[in-house]
Amino acid sequence: MRVRLAISMGDPSGIGAEVTVRALAAHRGVLVPYVYGDAGVLAAVARRARLALPMVSPGAPLPVGGAFVAVTKLPKSATVPGRPVRAGGAAQLAYLQAAYAAVISGQADALCTAPVSKAQVALAEKGFVGHTEWLEERTKAKRSVMMLAGSRLRVALVTNHLQLARVARTLTASSVLGTLAVTHRSLRDEFGIARPRIAVCALNPHAGEGGSFGDEERRLVVPAIARAKRLGIAARGPYPADSVFFRAYAGEFDAVVALYHDQGLIPVKLVDAALHDPAVNVTLGLPIVRTSPDHGVAYDLAGHDKAKHDSMWAALALAAKLAAQRRRTHAQPRRATPRRA
Repeated sequence: MRVRLAISMGDPSGIGAEVTVRALAAHRGVLVPYVYGDAGVLAAVARRARLALPMVSPGAPLPVGGAFVAVTKLPKSATVPGRPVRAGGAAQLAYLQAAYAAVISGQADALCTAPVSKAQVALAEKGFVGHTEWLEERTKAKRSVMMLAGSRLRVALVTNHLQLARVARTLTASSVLGTLAVTHRSLRDEFGIARPRIAVCALNPHAGEGGSFGDEERRLVVPAIARAKRLGIAARGPYPADSVFFRAYAGEFDAVVALYHDQGLIPVKLVDAALHDPAVNVTLGLPIVRTSPDHGVAYDLAGHDKAKHDSMWAALALAAKLAAQRRRTHAQPRRATPRRA
């Protein structure tokens, strides 16, 4: 049975609609897409991509083969490529809410989110800092984890959108352990890896050099790894960040836990750009499957049909794969699992 995906269109002035529609057109029939967005924007990009999907109103029955769901009908002045307006911020949030509701209600099996402008959405919902945090709050998940997953390199983050000056003050042994536990369960139950091998990054150069460059490794990371091992998690480290990602890419580890945003995303995006291995943003620890492409709204490319849809297709395909794996996992007798961190 093909997986049904609820897809939020993202910024109506960005590349979300065009990369989504072009990805679906290039891989027709592989999954059942329900794209929640703006009627005018979706109709225009669908004509250019020659993708024929019915346009339905919110609340209408969803066709079995997929559809565009017209959450908004914005004036053309609010959908000019590369020129975001305040109305677009509220629209982006409305698309996300509608797509999320489809998954929660059982109309779709997984959520895939096209890029949004966090600044524009924050004008409509004060305090909005990203999909990950929004979904954690809505689902009441005890802990969510942002993972960037490519075909050979997967990186999970202990802290997400946090200014660098606050990272060392915010990190705790509990937050490292919690990230390890969520990453372990997701790799096992959704990625289908029977015994995941997880490396943990150090915070300081040379993993602190025995305390010469900081003691966070000794105080925070080492105790978390020791506790994780007692829980049955195959965690190792802390390893210097300047070498561990190559080891993971070479196959020694199934995932790396990085302690802050850029520590983890720089190697992922380098592999993505240099080796054409698109990474996907996956939110672990939620009661639903959620993925997103690893790029932004790209206002400079919007409207020119030059944006590549590879990353969006990777996000769609991984959402379908994880939803199918989660379905199989839940259908099997429950296996022993590490105690909650």
